[in-house]
Amino acid sequence: MNATSPVGALLLCRATPDTARPVARLLRERMLLAPAGEGWSVLVPEGTPWQGGQGEQGGAPVADEGAEPVDRVVGGWATALAVGSTWPVLALWWDGDRAGYTLAAGFRRPVGYVWLADGTPAGEDEAMRTFAERLGLDPVLDVQALEALTRPDPETDARARLRGLLAVLTRIGLELPPGLEPGEPSGRLTAGADVWPEAERIAWTGWREAVKVEFEAVESSRMGPWMRGPRARALAGAQLAAGLPIAVWGAGRRNGGWVFAGALLMIHGALGLAYDRIRDEGPGRP
Repeated sequence: MNATSPVGALLLCRATPDTARPVARLLRERMLLAPAGEGWSVLVPEGTPWQGGQGEQGGAPVADEGAEPVDRVVGGWATALAVGSTWPVLALWWDGDRAGYTLAAGFRRPVGYVWLADGTPAGEDEAMRTFAERLGLDPVLDVQALEALTRPDPETDARARLRGLLAVLTRIGLELPPGLEPGEPSGRLTAGADVWPEAERIAWTGWREAVKVEFEAVESSRMGPWMRGPRARALAGAQLAAGLPIAVWGAGRRNGGWVFAGALLMIHGALGLAYDRIRDEGPGRP
């Protein structure tokens, strides 16, 4: 990676800000949250955890050669958000050498695609078809538009490829706020997002509050009845059993996204096991 190349990322959630907010807080990262069209919201990272140091070039954050790659960081975030929700999360990322996306949806294996800086495709064509299927895109027209992004085009660089991807998503309601352009450095993205009237900062409020938020989300939805009984307890136990090794695996690789994916699983599992007792005691005491 070019050490003087600006890096950046966006997280697109197929959910309204009210729905995305509780799960986004569990990432424990500084982010701005804003609506991004009908049924979409966008998270703009304020920090740059893919940088090992504090280097800047012309006032903009730049990649540190000793840092974790941006695609791995935001891919972990997307996975964590998707595991803790019922809606897909799309991470867009770029640095001086490459650009691409990672789409996470529930417990399914994330799918992604990569372009080199000059726009040369460097991914599997099948990824685009899986991408379209998981987002409910048109299997003919939209897939044709996506597959065009996987063909060589000397006039189209990686930044233009990401814009082409976003153009397809406008057909299912995505509309990014002004100033969010793929390829811009993180500092410029957050500076622009900070002035949006509907933007809000995501703040971590502690694990106790996180469990309370999860409990209230269940109570206000139709999921409550499905979280009771032997089958629900078995699922909750499986979530607890899976969450710990995932979190340990992420910690061993210093990947915050996977750490919190594991933590989210453990929260959901603990909440599932405790739901009957908590509800019997009253919804005000998670």
